[in-house]
Amino acid sequence: MTNLFNIRRDFTLKTLDESEALPNPIDMFKLWFDEAIKSEVLEPNAMNLATATIDGKPSSRIVLLKQIKPEGFVFFTNYDSKKADQIAANKYCALNFAWHELERQVRIEGTVEKISDEESDSYFEVRPEKSKLGAWASPQSQVIPNRQYLEKLNADFELRFTGKTITRPPNWGGYIVKPYLIEFWQGRKSRLHDRLQYRLLNNEWKIERLAP
Repeated sequence: MTNLFNIRRDFTLKTLDESEALPNPIDMFKLWFDEAIKSEVLEPNAMNLATATIDGKPSSRIVLLKQIKPEGFVFFTNYDSKKADQIAANKYCALNFAWHELERQVRIEGTVEKISDEESDSYFEVRPEKSKLGAWASPQSQVIPNRQYLEKLNADFELRFTGKTITRPPNWGGYIVKPYLIEFWQGRKSRLHDRLQYRLLNNEWKIERLAP
């Protein structure tokens, strides 16, 4: 087995100084996100979503960011999933974006809530047809007997909606994460990384530098 102690690389691409920090972290995120797209980062909108039960047992998974709003970050999922159950019990969550090609991370802490049905409908309408069917077919996070069971469910819904508009399932829709903390992390030499943190205090964002 490879000796994990020997897996390392130094970071050299960029720096992050307070003079570069925009007053609003959402605007700063948009700036970095656009740079990730221009740099052809693999799935730049992939983010780790961490949730927890009411007694603090955590879970995390990768989901896709689908909208950036002035008040936060939007993703979509099944409302009967494990993540949705945890969100219903505990409104606090965390997001993490890792853009390795730019030696950058963005870490977000906030509260999460459902968006409106109208907003969820609007996004569902632009999804590919097969993705729409998948939203109906998958009993997300539930134990199923085998792959064939899932494929049969999908085939059944495909038949059900033949020649019809595929509407949004009532148990599928969007959430928005409203941040109270956003950290921008830029890799630097010798592990002396740049970390700028925005904290929401009395409805104003305070910018602080953190030790690496």
